[in-house]
Amino acid sequence: MELQQSPALNYAPVVSAAAVTDRIVETSIPSRLDALPWSGFHTRVVLALGITWILDGLEVTLAGALSGALKQSPSMQFSNLDLGIANSAYLAGAVLGALGFGWLTDRIGRKKLFFITLALYLSATAATALSWDVASYALFRFLTGAGIGGEYTAINSTIQELVPARYRGWTDLVINGSFWIGAAMGAVAAIVLLDPAVFAPDLGWRLAYLIGAALGLVVLLMRMWIPESPRWLMIHGRPDEAHAIVDGIERSVIGHDQDTSDGRFTKIRLKMRDHTPIPEVVHTLFSVYRRRALVGLVLMSAQAFFYNAIFFTFALVLTDFYGIKADHVGWYLLPFAAGNFLGPLLLGRLFDTLGRRTMITFTYGASGLLLALSGYLFSIGVLSAQGQTIAWMVIFFFASPAASAAYLTVSETFPLEVRALAIAVFYAVGTGIGGVIGPALFGALIDTGSRTSVFAGYLLGAVLMIAAAIVAWRYAVAAERKSLEHIARPLAFME
Repeated sequence: MELQQSPALNYAPVVSAAAVTDRIVETSIPSRLDALPWSGFHTRVVLALGITWILDGLEVTLAGALSGALKQSPSMQFSNLDLGIANSAYLAGAVLGALGFGWLTDRIGRKKLFFITLALYLSATAATALSWDVASYALFRFLTGAGIGGEYTAINSTIQELVPARYRGWTDLVINGSFWIGAAMGAVAAIVLLDPAVFAPDLGWRLAYLIGAALGLVVLLMRMWIPESPRWLMIHGRPDEAHAIVDGIERSVIGHDQDTSDGRFTKIRLKMRDHTPIPEVVHTLFSVYRRRALVGLVLMSAQAFFYNAIFFTFALVLTDFYGIKADHVGWYLLPFAAGNFLGPLLLGRLFDTLGRRTMITFTYGASGLLLALSGYLFSIGVLSAQGQTIAWMVIFFFASPAASAAYLTVSETFPLEVRALAIAVFYAVGTGIGGVIGPALFGALIDTGSRTSVFAGYLLGAVLMIAAAIVAWRYAVAAERKSLEHIARPLAFME
């Protein structure tokens, strides 16, 4: 079908990569996308792309819920240290996957990458079900993590660039919070599959991992119709495709193209480019936006340690300190998952009304203080397994939107050309500092059998969250209800 030129654009046909870098385009596409009301199109985007977090929640929950089964498995016989190493391998894979795929996402496009990363996840999680020893299990978990890490960068950037500005905060938080829908699915799967009356000890945990592969296959089909980001296409010398996509979105949302001749839509001028050189990326992230980089690093590191250290060892605390059977752990994960999903759902809109700084500070600070309090109660032995679960449920009602806000912050406060890589860098560094160390550290602390030692770990997590709250209050960007181009002008922007 032949594409028609729009009055919203002023460009000559792009004929070569060299010509791309010499062309300047004037466009109102960002303003047109932000002006749209919420519609079925946006809901479908959220479902097809946001399900990534459901997959991650499923993976992480299975890793925690299946820990007891892996220790009891006749063919695996893992120790707590083995489990900690394997979980850290998953996070290490996520770190490297985010970096590699994040760079590719900014270079070759969002759509290509979210197919590649999902295919890697599918293959690796299915292979995990066939593991034969600690080394193979850790390798396949590493590759699964690489797929999920790549998903974070491609998906976060795509959603940010397609969702209207006034809905961006709540949408991003709820999508990230959907991790806990996957967590609930993993918990229910663990309850059934780890029941020795239903499946043999060495079979149930293997079938559990195949659930993720089956779900991922469905998602692969759902993504077939998701368009490339028009914002990315504009800068990378493909304005005709960008305009055709926005026209199609407008027709599906309001039934017709928006009239761009009345001056309602802000126009920007961009110098098209085929890629952004790495030195320019580094300069942008760590020189031009140094303060924002500090905020992103602190928020990511604190929430990564807080979440991964506690959640990956959730089942170990229940089994080792409270005597809960491995096949019953899933029941305790369900209320925990409910608190984590309800937090972003109920508090998310406040990030768009009260604002980013206020809510990030509040949720990080509340999470840290509540963890310190519950950790003390755990150390003196006054909490039952049910009491501990309720305490975690309350803590993570606030910690879940806090963690989601970290991803929101790093995905909306940097220019479009480096957005995916910015997400990757801060996710990777934050997870590397806080996430990879956390599970192994807590695994070792739990192995001591000392509640005081575990409490020390909880205090470390609490201090990190409170410190992050202070940084957010001082330096976080007030990005609520603002267009991405207003928050951070594209590097290709021309006066």
